[in-house]
Amino acid sequence: MTSNAGRQTVREATFDVMRRLGMTRIFGNPGSTEIPFLTDLPGDLEYVLGLHEGAVVGMASGYALGTGRPAFVNLHTAAGLGNAVNAIAGARDNRVPLVIVVGQQDRRQLAYAPFLTGQGLERMAGESPVWTSHPAEPSAVPGAIARAWHEAGLRRGPAVVVVPMGDWEVVLDAGWAGLAAPDRVACAPLAGTAAIGELTAALRAAESPVLIVGAGTDTVAGWKAATRLAERLGCPVWQDTFSSRAGFPQDHPQFAGHLPWRRREIRATLAGHDAVVALGTPAFRLYLYEPGAFVEPGTRVLVVTDDADEALRSRCDLAVVAPPAQVCDALADALPARTAAAEPMRRPKPPTPPTAGGPLRPEHVLAALAERLPAGALLVEEAPSHRPELLARVAVRAPFGFLAVANGALGFGLTAAIGARMALPDRPVLALLGDGSAMYTIQALWTAARYRVGVVVLVMANGRYAVMDELADRHGGRGAWPAFEELDLTTIAQGMGCPAVRVTEYGQLLQLLDEVVPDMAARAEPLLLDVRVTVG
Repeated sequence: MTSNAGRQTVREATFDVMRRLGMTRIFGNPGSTEIPFLTDLPGDLEYVLGLHEGAVVGMASGYALGTGRPAFVNLHTAAGLGNAVNAIAGARDNRVPLVIVVGQQDRRQLAYAPFLTGQGLERMAGESPVWTSHPAEPSAVPGAIARAWHEAGLRRGPAVVVVPMGDWEVVLDAGWAGLAAPDRVACAPLAGTAAIGELTAALRAAESPVLIVGAGTDTVAGWKAATRLAERLGCPVWQDTFSSRAGFPQDHPQFAGHLPWRRREIRATLAGHDAVVALGTPAFRLYLYEPGAFVEPGTRVLVVTDDADEALRSRCDLAVVAPPAQVCDALADALPARTAAAEPMRRPKPPTPPTAGGPLRPEHVLAALAERLPAGALLVEEAPSHRPELLARVAVRAPFGFLAVANGALGFGLTAAIGARMALPDRPVLALLGDGSAMYTIQALWTAARYRVGVVVLVMANGRYAVMDELADRHGGRGAWPAFEELDLTTIAQGMGCPAVRVTEYGQLLQLLDEVVPDMAARAEPLLLDVRVTVG
């Protein structure tokens, strides 16, 4: 709506900002506070509907990671933002750039706390957003959204802007000064000569160095540079604990495996190495508490990351905050070549097939998948019970070939896979989920079907929270939660318009994988494979 001699409304000025910054796809679940913003949306802007806010933020996260640019999310006041908080926390931990615009009641009556007022919206997501703004006046809204885009990109996380619903229709006056944000931001952080010199000296002095890679090297440049440094040093390379991205080619002869999480196992794994270099990951990622040091006495720990938070929470001798790829290249140029002394990771042999009519076990499914997945596929994982077996069997062979939630919160896998496939329509994307995980954001299947997103979802359904059962057993007792064998994901998926097949036999599994996997890149509709597995 434009009036007053053709002057723009706040809404129109915001649309111009979104177009200029490439945010023409809006992920959302609407409410009444969004009506002035979303009604009669211009034809060059697309609205992607999700049936739950957690699914909305998760899909936008996968899309942002796939495009490498901030994605736009629109949420409905406290009800919507509250539903999305878990996914926003996951986006922060996964370093996902998002611009999240949250609706609010009209500012002209906020003092009366009318129905659907969001009290303290700026604080509802806690410290998960990298930046939060409640613009002081309507004319500040377009600039706040522009700044949110820059904040999300620079700080690699979700930026939140709260916009009262009446602001959208306000006409900007003739004296409006424009956006309170730069048109462009050029950020080129570099590691200083002194830092590179200190890292070089430490590695020259080391007799047995080792590299640990994380999400921060999961780019084409990161893989190339980390591989070059590893080959220069002739050292083993470990993937970080609870990896959310693969930071190194896992079919490389110097790839040693996945670092364990127990402190004693970390010490044992890194014993004999006098210099540990963590690239694009902190030192170290832990899980359940266990006393003791992380490394043996005399071992130097060096961290290189472009994430200041990762650097500052690391127990290390030196942390360098700079792009890991740039530092790896500088180190490879400065260091002498050594003879490779690393042994490649030993992967398990294929399991014996089950007898006719016998139960499918997780290793049968994962071995079959490992044999068939193309090198360029993106595998999105959220199957906690089966993750160790998956990591042991499946080698990630391309940058952005593996994606998982960084903080262990369920609900990310299905949605991120859908969003990533939307961003990368020519790339095969397969989500590997547990049935418990799938239920957290199962509504996303409707979005995948409605927008013809050709993602393949393989659910390893064991009818229980098997990882929790295992932890309770280790604790010396039984969990208070029941199993849920009656859960029928095939019916649920089909009821949302998503094609689905239940798989109960080994031969059926192989036949389906042989039919589906080669054509994943060309799929124009989603498919759910409800694979019934036996554990224990």
